[in-house]
Amino acid sequence: MHNNTPHITCTRDAAHKKILVTLSGCFCRFDDQNQKQALHQMVTDNPHNTIIVHSDHLESWDSSLVIVLTSLIQTAQQQKVKLDLSRLPKDLNALLTLVFAVNRHPPTAKIIQSDFLTRLGKAGINCYQSTRQGLNFITDTLVSFGRMMTGRVVSRPIDFWFALEDSGPKAVGIVALISFMVGLILAFVGAIQLQTFGAQIYVASLVTIAMTRIMGAIMCGVIMAGRTGASYAAAIGTMQVNEELDALKTMGIPITDFLVLPRFVALIVTMPLLTLLADFAGMLGGAFVGISMLDIAPQEYLKYSVNAFNITNFLVGIFHGFVFGIVIALCGCYYGATAGRTADSVGVAATKAVVSAIVWMIVLTGIITVIFKVIGI
Repeated sequence: MHNNTPHITCTRDAAHKKILVTLSGCFCRFDDQNQKQALHQMVTDNPHNTIIVHSDHLESWDSSLVIVLTSLIQTAQQQKVKLDLSRLPKDLNALLTLVFAVNRHPPTAKIIQSDFLTRLGKAGINCYQSTRQGLNFITDTLVSFGRMMTGRVVSRPIDFWFALEDSGPKAVGIVALISFMVGLILAFVGAIQLQTFGAQIYVASLVTIAMTRIMGAIMCGVIMAGRTGASYAAAIGTMQVNEELDALKTMGIPITDFLVLPRFVALIVTMPLLTLLADFAGMLGGAFVGISMLDIAPQEYLKYSVNAFNITNFLVGIFHGFVFGIVIALCGCYYGATAGRTADSVGVAATKAVVSAIVWMIVLTGIITVIFKVIGI
């Protein structure tokens, strides 16, 4: 009957300066701290000896023995002791070789800090390249739009209808809800000041002018940038990761025709309509506050709302919605088409699309407002 207890025996050959370490028994789940400590102490106390490890009486073993021998090898290397493991089983030697084959602590790359002028030059070059890439994308999209007008575009009508459904009917609920709440907030804010002068009836005029002139378009644009712009970037970015864009280019199909144009046209069609919905939802929210909380008669509220309604303000808001639709579609498709090829890059592209769309909407709102002010609109 064999003794399955794991045991480590050390035999010293002083004449030849050798120490024979014998492994016997079953080294499965080996966790004898005393034997481990004795083994390491032996290596430390005999720096000029050769240690030979053999396993003639080793019955079975698992990864716990690999851990013990790995630690022994590291200690021997530190003490510069010669260690002979050639008499171990081939599988065990192969595992030990694999452990030390990979550098667990690769050298860190040195970070070279550039001077200010170098960083400024790189930033300028990156800005120029990004601007040029963006302008080329806009140009390609407009060329694709021109081909669509002449009936030479390479795209499928079904893609347009899917994009139209996603950016139109499916967005009605969220646009109506948020615009209603914005109108309600505008009425509350206006009432705080107007009640001071007993002029709370003009809440109707305030909400009507604000929603139709700009607030309806802006809120609709922000909602669609977060909802549809991010969706465009994620969808096209995923195609980039899956190399589907490369496949389209290989087949000679312009991605602006096949992927960008249906989404672009769908959004510039639906954004003015959603802006119209946002205007009336906001006015409805203001009416809810005015009638139910400010004790304004429904007939009076409607009268002041109709008197404040101006077709010029209304068309200005619709025009803003049209421009915002162009901005959201271009930002979403551009960052999707230029995304990297990793899963993380899809999220980065979606984030950039939303942020860029909102920033450009605010910038263009300021520019359009100044232009309209100069020409008297």
